[in-house]
Amino acid sequence: MKTGYLLSIEGTEGCGKSTVAEGLKKYFEEREFSVSLYREPGGTEAGERIRNILLHFDVTPLSEALLYFAARGELIDKRVIPDLQQGKIVILDRFIDSTLAYQGYGRGLNLDWIKKMNDEVTQGVKPNLTFLLLSSSLLGFLKEGRDRIEKEEGSFHRKVREGYLEIARSEPERIRVVEVEWGKDIVLRKVLDILEKEVLPCLSRK
Repeated sequence: MKTGYLLSIEGTEGCGKSTVAEGLKKYFEEREFSVSLYREPGGTEAGERIRNILLHFDVTPLSEALLYFAARGELIDKRVIPDLQQGKIVILDRFIDSTLAYQGYGRGLNLDWIKKMNDEVTQGVKPNLTFLLLSSSLLGFLKEGRDRIEKEEGSFHRKVREGYLEIARSEPERIRVVEVEWGKDIVLRKVLDILEKEVLPCLSRK
């Protein structure tokens, strides 16, 4: 059975995740790799409907976490696992670390419970490599059109950032921290430099 490669892009609000994710997809396509890109929550019909609830409706922290898990379970089962089994490179714009950072460190939900639920809904699937984009400013490059989570108070976003750093410290073999300060194009170039050194050699051996 073929085995693909899973990359996840994580980070605080307005740090350029979507730009990096799209840039990575284009990079792989130009080199004729088979690649898929999905966003979390989303990527399936059910996931996109859940996304609308999460971004625009006021829900409790527990309900919020459960909705993320529901969307993730759909995405893993219907998109990610089949793509990996076909040998594709799969890029995820947010994944398991977001729930730990936002609902765990940010909202204060039990971290062990979140890890257990992540294991359940992902069926054990974990990223081969994660790029964690962090900005010293709380909302990075964000300019307008802020959703419910982006509108949270600064103290919440500080907890999320510290949570991400704690996660990165606990898994240095998987997570590469990229500081975001000089524009989205420069951030993408930083990520591509890491990718060319660490990921392409692995893919060439497949």
